[in-house]
Amino acid sequence: MTTWVALLRGVNVGGHNKIPMAELRKVCASLGFASVATYIQSGNVVFRADGRAEELADRLRAAIAERFGCDVPIVLRTATDLDRVLAGNPFTHADEDTSRLHVGFLAGVPSAETVAAMPPKPPGRESFHVAGGEVYLLYPDGMGRSKLTTAYFDRALGTTMTARNWRTVTRLAEMARDA
Repeated sequence: MTTWVALLRGVNVGGHNKIPMAELRKVCASLGFASVATYIQSGNVVFRADGRAEELADRLRAAIAERFGCDVPIVLRTATDLDRVLAGNPFTHADEDTSRLHVGFLAGVPSAETVAAMPPKPPGRESFHVAGGEVYLLYPDGMGRSKLTTAYFDRALGTTMTARNWRTVTRLAEMARDA
C-alpha cells in the first residue's frame, strides 16, 4: 500500500464546504483507505491505499459530494512526493522565517511552454517558483492582499491549485512518513 496525502481545496473556509474531520475520516475508511488521519480543519487527509492518484482522488471526491453535498477539488501526493517538495523549496534558507512560505499543489503538471507563457507577476514583493506539480510561494507581506492567488495560478497554468503553509506541509510530510 502507498501512503497518500489528500489535499482538499476550499474546505471549512469562510463557512463554506463544511466537512467535519471525524466524518471525513469515516468516509475515507468506507472507501477502504487504511491508517486514516486528518490534520487541522482545512481538509488534509493522510491514508494508505492501493491505486492510482487520479482514481483515488475521483473516488474520494465522489464520496464527499454524496456525503456532504459539496464538490471539492482534491490533489493527492505520496509521502515521497512531500519529501521531494520539502527538499526542493527554493525559498528556504537556514536562517529564514518560514512563516511566509507556502506551497501550491497542482492537480496537473503544466508544460514548460505554459509556465513560460504565464502572465507577468502582479505587482508586489511576493515571489513564486513553479517546479513540476508545485508552486513555491513567498509572501513577505502576508498572503491576505496578494494577487498571487489560487485563481491566478488556476488561470495561468490551466489546472487547479490548492495551497498550504510551510508548517502544514512539513507536518503532513511527517505524518505521511509515520503512517
